[in-house]
Amino acid sequence: MIDRPGPKAERLPKLYTELASWFHLLTAPEEYADEAEFFGLLFRESCAKPPRTVLELGSGGGNNAFHLKAHFDLTLVDLSPAMLAVSRAINPECEHLEGDMRSVRLGRLFDVVFIHDAVDYLTTPADLRAGLETSFAHCRPGGAAVFAPDDVRETFAPKTEHGGHDGAGKAVRYLEWSYDPDPADNVYTVEYAYLLREADGTVRVEHERHFVGLFARDEWLGLLRDAGFQPRALVDPWGREVFLAVRPA
Repeated sequence: MIDRPGPKAERLPKLYTELASWFHLLTAPEEYADEAEFFGLLFRESCAKPPRTVLELGSGGGNNAFHLKAHFDLTLVDLSPAMLAVSRAINPECEHLEGDMRSVRLGRLFDVVFIHDAVDYLTTPADLRAGLETSFAHCRPGGAAVFAPDDVRETFAPKTEHGGHDGAGKAVRYLEWSYDPDPADNVYTVEYAYLLREADGTVRVEHERHFVGLFARDEWLGLLRDAGFQPRALVDPWGREVFLAVRPA
């Protein structure tokens, strides 16, 4: 049993609760087409048999699923009811379930288990281990699991990004600032500032701080082996490390 508070006891970031309705104006589904193509190809190349079923843990607003659903039967699990509602709006044909990637057990096996950058919110070795064990518990023998953290310890560098989109009567612009105040721990900090423009022209500013897990490559590989996988690290077309883990047949 995982000894930690239940999902309702933990405060989720505003982006995934009270600001969830703005999510697709910060990061639009259309922006994920190339990534989804890459991951879909990786799924097909990694399984012993052509994969059909995919479980995405931490599926968020459904941006990956928006593209992957054309090729796979998707089950989408997220901790946030608000984000599941956002995803349902663009992926009504997909199964959506509320659950914590550290502890959810669906009693089913899937050809592929996928955790995109939501894996970044596993900020302790115990949390990461739990998320990998959940993935193994749902991965069919001969299937694969894919994990796509934004950074590993060896590649992390402070950065600033910005973006946003105009929508139907609303618009968003954001600033994202990542830095690591304590290189000795397993966490770095991301500051978000959001400018939210309502249909009546009113603009408000929201700020929040996210804490993101940061682990060394060898720690990832070791935890994946401990979970039962045969893992390897590879580099995606955008220079980020991705962990591919096969469950032995």
